[in-house]
Amino acid sequence: MKQHILVIGAGFGGMWSALSATRLVDIHNRDNIDVTVLAPQAELRVRPRFYEPNAHQLAAPLGELFEAVGVHFIKGAAHTIDVQARTVGYTDAAGAGQVFHYDKLVLASGSGLALPDTPGVAQHAFDVDQIESAIRLENHLKALAERPQSPARNTVVVAGGGFTGIETATEMPARLREVLGDQADIRVIVVDRGQKIGVSMGEAISVKIAEASEELGVEWRLGVSVLSVDENGVTLSDGQRIEANTVVWTTGVRASSLTGQIPAERDRQGRLHVDAHLKVIGQDDIFATGDVAYAATDDIGNFALMTCQHAISLGRHAGNNVAAQILGVEPTPYSQPKYVTCLDLGAWGAVYTEGWDRQVKLEKQEGKSLKTQINTQWIYPPAADRAVALAAADPMIPVVA
Repeated sequence: MKQHILVIGAGFGGMWSALSATRLVDIHNRDNIDVTVLAPQAELRVRPRFYEPNAHQLAAPLGELFEAVGVHFIKGAAHTIDVQARTVGYTDAAGAGQVFHYDKLVLASGSGLALPDTPGVAQHAFDVDQIESAIRLENHLKALAERPQSPARNTVVVAGGGFTGIETATEMPARLREVLGDQADIRVIVVDRGQKIGVSMGEAISVKIAEASEELGVEWRLGVSVLSVDENGVTLSDGQRIEANTVVWTTGVRASSLTGQIPAERDRQGRLHVDAHLKVIGQDDIFATGDVAYAATDDIGNFALMTCQHAISLGRHAGNNVAAQILGVEPTPYSQPKYVTCLDLGAWGAVYTEGWDRQVKLEKQEGKSLKTQINTQWIYPPAADRAVALAAADPMIPVVA
C-alpha cells in the first residue's frame, strides 16, 4: 500500500524537503512511498534577490527537476489542515476545492510581510517580500520618469533598517539613476527606530553599512518610526514630514498562517516549535521546515532565522527525516552551528561576516564577488538530473552561505 508524503510549499525549505525525502526513499529502493509537492507554482522564487531590478526573472522553474527525480507536483493553494483526518484542503489551478490525504506532512509554506495597521501603509507603500510586489515596485520606479521633476518624485523612503531594508536602500540609488538619469537630484532615506545605523546587524558590520551609506548618499533617520504614509510621502513619529512618491516597507515578517491550524506551540513570529528531527512537537505525522520552523541550530541557544541559508539545510533534514520515519531508519538531527551573512551594499560592494557576532571577513568588491556567487549560483536549484539532484539533497552537506 502506498504511503504519501505531502510537502506544502516549493520554496527553499519545500523544494529541498521533497528532494531529500526522495533521496532517502531511493537509497532504500522503495517504490511504495510517493513524495508530492503542493504549491501555487512549480518554481523556486529566489526571494533573497527581490531587492534587485528585473524581479520578473527571479524565479527558477522546478517542473523538469521534479519530473527527473519522480516528485509529484500539484498546482494549488493549501488553505486547511485537518490533523486528525490527515488531510489538506486546497484550491486547484481551476479554482475548485480539493482534498489530499497524507500519511506524513512537511509544512514548508514560508513566511510573508506582516503589514502594520499604520495609516496608509497598505494603500500606498511598496515592498519586496514577494515576486509580485517586487515587480509592482519595479514598474512604479520605471513610471517615475514620466512624472514632472520634483523632490517627491526623486525621493525613496525605506521603512526599516534591517537586512532587507539595507539591501533595498543601498541598491536604490543605482535603480533611480537608471530611470531618472545620472543628473537627477535623488534621495534615498532609511527610517529606523534604532539609535545607530545598522545596529541590529552588530557593531562590526554597522561601521561598514555607515561607510557604504555615506558613499552612496543614503540618508538615515534614526530613533524614529513612520507614523503614516500617503501618496506624497510619510510623516514620522517626531513630526517630521518627508515628501516622497515611493515608500518601501521592509519590517515585520510572520510565518504562514497555516501554522495556526496545527495544535502546537508557536513562537512570536508564528513558527512551530520542532524537535531536533524537525518534527512538530506533539505531532507524530507533521514536520515543519524553513520559515515555519522554530528550530535550534546548535546547543548554545541559537535558532534558525527566516533566511534561505537556514531553509536549505532545514529542508534537507526535514525531507530526510520524514522519509526515515516511514522507512524505520535512523533520522539525522538538524544542526547548523556555522552562521554567516553576506550583505549587499549596492555599488559600494558587500560585506561578508562569520559567526553570530558577525565578524567581518570580506568587504567591498571581494564581498560583492561572493554575494554575486551566492545569489546567482549557490542558492539555485540543482540541475534536472536525477543523480545530481538527489546527491545535492544530502542533509550532511554544509550550507556555507
